[in-house]
Amino acid sequence: MENYVEAGKIAREAREYGKKLVKENVKLLDIAEKIEEKIRELKGICAFPVDVSVNEIAAHYSPRLNEETKLKKGDLVKLDIGVHVDGYVVDTACTVEVGSENNKKLIEASEKALEEAIKILKVGLEVNKIGKKIQEVIGSYGFSPIKNLSGHSVGKYMIHAGLTIPNFDNGNKTKLKKGDVIAVEPFATDGVGKVIDGKSCGVYRLMEKRSVRDNNARKILEFIDKEYKTLPFTERWLVKKFGLFQVRTGLRFLEKDGIIKEYKLLPEESKGMVSQAEKTVLIDNEIKVLT
Repeated sequence: MENYVEAGKIAREAREYGKKLVKENVKLLDIAEKIEEKIRELKGICAFPVDVSVNEIAAHYSPRLNEETKLKKGDLVKLDIGVHVDGYVVDTACTVEVGSENNKKLIEASEKALEEAIKILKVGLEVNKIGKKIQEVIGSYGFSPIKNLSGHSVGKYMIHAGLTIPNFDNGNKTKLKKGDVIAVEPFATDGVGKVIDGKSCGVYRLMEKRSVRDNNARKILEFIDKEYKTLPFTERWLVKKFGLFQVRTGLRFLEKDGIIKEYKLLPEESKGMVSQAEKTVLIDNEIKVLT
């Protein structure tokens, strides 16, 4: 449990640091890399590449190597940050609007939904009741939850450890158990409340480790398995160890073989604006917010 607590402290500090970086004309890549460096400075390890998802992109946008995209006034920015200590993962997120308050209510909707959902958490609570509370709060602001995104339990080297924490009443009567560590993750939108698969995002994870014929791909696979295990990683991390050509050819080989899988961007189906709030919580006799 000490590792979860330490990871939570690091993630919380990195999140608050990251908020201050979200400004007009700042590169998305600079934000992600500075937050990742902050996590390392604090003696944590990134559980996944920092996401800087803007406007209708709900999740999975981690800037690519050498990307030049900059924030504009009015952009709605979701920072999603994962940290682990000795494999014990926590996950946290926030939303910041760049130089404007046009989406202030939308940000409040996801933040308030998170706050109210955490208040009802207890051992034995049915998970659909968490979703019902999130849906009610977001609806009271005049927005919709994104129903096909959810919170989740976390575990050792696992971001999604099996338990789903819905953002609406999905009828799931599974009960929270003492010792569960869960990420509660409301998404609010002025759109239809659904995400679809978008473009490939340059973030991968190891699906299964097996023998590889290609020498270059084998070296990259060994590094991925040692450094990240089953946690997500990005091309730009690998380039620090291997050359760009090596990385790109190696990843193509591993993906073609089904050894790794690339994530997709998740835009809101109707291009609605999206806000997100997330904290990781330990379920015990007394609820402990880790992040």
